[in-house]
Amino acid sequence: MNAVHLRPRHRLHLLQGADELFAAVVHAIDRSHTEVRLETYIYAFDRQGEALALALERAALRGVAVYVVVDGIGTPAPPMQWLSRLSAAGVQWHRFSPLGYFDVFFPVRWRRLHRKLCVVDGRVAFCGGINVIDDFSDPHYGHLESPRLDFAVQVHGPLVHDAQALMQRFWMRLEFALQLETRQWTAARRHWRSALAPATAPAALPLVQEPPANVAAALVLRDNLRNRSRIERAYRQAIGQARHEVLIANAYFMPGRKLRSALEHAARRGVRVIVLLQGRYEYFMQFHGARAVYGSLLAAGVQIHEYQSGFLHAKVAVIDGLWATVGSSNLDPLSLLLAREANVVVRDAHFAQTLRERLMAALQRQSLQVQATRYLARSAWQRALDLAALALMRLGVFVIGRRY
Repeated sequence: MNAVHLRPRHRLHLLQGADELFAAVVHAIDRSHTEVRLETYIYAFDRQGEALALALERAALRGVAVYVVVDGIGTPAPPMQWLSRLSAAGVQWHRFSPLGYFDVFFPVRWRRLHRKLCVVDGRVAFCGGINVIDDFSDPHYGHLESPRLDFAVQVHGPLVHDAQALMQRFWMRLEFALQLETRQWTAARRHWRSALAPATAPAALPLVQEPPANVAAALVLRDNLRNRSRIERAYRQAIGQARHEVLIANAYFMPGRKLRSALEHAARRGVRVIVLLQGRYEYFMQFHGARAVYGSLLAAGVQIHEYQSGFLHAKVAVIDGLWATVGSSNLDPLSLLLAREANVVVRDAHFAQTLRERLMAALQRQSLQVQATRYLARSAWQRALDLAALALMRLGVFVIGRRY
């Protein structure tokens, strides 16, 4: 079963942390000629957010079409002075599905925009797990002593058009929904026809790009229509074909039965399986729910390491030093069942080894390995919290209406 079709002729560059990512994004936006599209879960108007907003403003003022979509839960209403300023420059801004007082009782409203994508001029794309927020800042914990560990990838090549077309259609659907709400029937019909039409390829631009290298890659999506399980299938397929090593770093790790079985089977057939997870308490469900599934993984021989130096936010993997993925999708029910996600999957030894080196450095210098004996000896209270988190997650999955 081919879950992912990888195409050649891509050039990729791994980016670690918000400083690396947004320096590259701002540089690309400042060279833009026609269009900038950005989607993110969190947009914080801190040091990173304001620098990016200034770049978006500069682009819009010189005539570039600029479209921004943020999640309605992850991003609160932007500061009025910034919203007015961006609007005056011509930046178009949407908040996706903000929750009202009673929306929590309707599971269909739980769906979130969690992907982090940016496409500039249809020529370069950025994809990963990094929100628009400073690495030393957290929405709930304030200033952090150590930077958040996270990754993104800069891409030139065929999948850039895939990302651009995806973002065009999503924007048109948002416009259509808004026009229905405000009873702009003629405009809504026009936008619906546009949303169903195939996206056009980007026009030739005077900006000269160096030719792409011959790296095989694909953009893999998770949505609530045709791509409900593509990212999870991509993981399972790659793990099932692993012969030497599976290395996963994931912030919110509560794999379902099939994915957990794939990891356990790989370990039992002699593959070195290493999982790097969040070691510091951030959220109840994420912290305790993950620990509820440690037992069977450890029993199968999976190595579990917990990141201790700050918060882990990465959603990446490297398999056999050849296959790699960088994206927004956690391995938990919310990401795999509800959220719109985007990962780039890569088959290239150089890229995979570069990512592996970064992860192994974090494993060796900033993490502690979980020992099975110590895990089994944890207190009854800790066991109860772990089981409670797992039960709550399963209840949520039941409410969603899909077995997990």
